[in-house]
Amino acid sequence: MSAPAGGIRFEKVSVAYGQHTVLDQLDLTVAPGEVMALLGPSGSGKTTALRAVAGFVAPASGRVHLGDRDVTDLPPYRRGIGMVVQSYALFPHLRVEENVAFGLRAHKVPRREIPGRVAEALELTGMADYARRHPRELSGGQQQRVAIARALAIKPAVLLLDEPLSALDAQLRSGMLAELARLHRELPDVSMLYVTHDQVEALTLADRIAVMDRARLVDVGTPQELYRRPRTEFTASFVGNANLLPVRVTGAGVSFEGVPLKVATGAAAEGAAATLCVRPHLVGLGEGPNTLRGTLGEVQWRGAVHRLYVDVAGHRVTADLRELKETPALGSDVALHFAPDDAVLLDAGVSHG
Repeated sequence: MSAPAGGIRFEKVSVAYGQHTVLDQLDLTVAPGEVMALLGPSGSGKTTALRAVAGFVAPASGRVHLGDRDVTDLPPYRRGIGMVVQSYALFPHLRVEENVAFGLRAHKVPRREIPGRVAEALELTGMADYARRHPRELSGGQQQRVAIARALAIKPAVLLLDEPLSALDAQLRSGMLAELARLHRELPDVSMLYVTHDQVEALTLADRIAVMDRARLVDVGTPQELYRRPRTEFTASFVGNANLLPVRVTGAGVSFEGVPLKVATGAAAEGAAATLCVRPHLVGLGEGPNTLRGTLGEVQWRGAVHRLYVDVAGHRVTADLRELKETPALGSDVALHFAPDDAVLLDAGVSHG
């Protein structure tokens, strides 16, 4: 199944409800064939951005482009997009094949083409054997596949997904993530805008992630860039777990509560206040190049790892340790360490507002 080359471009798009701005000056480009995740907490503006692309909300200012078309003033049905929402939105009285055909009829596709397009979309989503069933006869994951098939049947250049997996349990969510990744490989020309508050979904599926907070774009980059070298404290804490330690920049590195530490990256000026970001899985137990000493406050066993919470001079430091055969006693003094290359220095002047 092919789609015309697309892509999405937000050009300083703002959306307001009365005096309340819910999307503020969004500048963002999604390349043709790219999966862009909009990641952020509730109220960050990510769903509003998606609805602006769909045509369900009108920008107070700015323009929305799909491919080389300015669609800001076009109604939704003329934009040629597919959309999948978390509630599936299937018609309960229609069979699977009729649900998928509905969008084609709405787009006035010639009647003789509809059966073939329906069969193609159901085959692509692994639902060909369920064409005659009603939605009530399907699991949640199967219903979501039908919703995706319906969106793909119109052969959109742009596919919008609004929290599509949030209603599924963990096992189904994992399976559907794999299916969406497969669809991305099989539909290399379709741009996908994927709204989620789940960092695992964003890290797993997206080519790039746009991090949003308080109606504004905070950061954008590949999952690896945002995870390994976050630019702001908000990005560091929202894209994966992070230890964020207040430090003072020195000539030899940084100082944390009087303890000298070496870091490999960071552009903060000497004497400046900054934040040191270290991922919990990069923190080891015992002494090493950068050693912090503290009191063990809590241990959580999470199957693959033991998570240790250690009080270091009034700051909680987290370490995720694999294959820890014997855990220290609660309340005992422990040493933690991390390598200079595994720490990222964040300029305290870079805010997320």
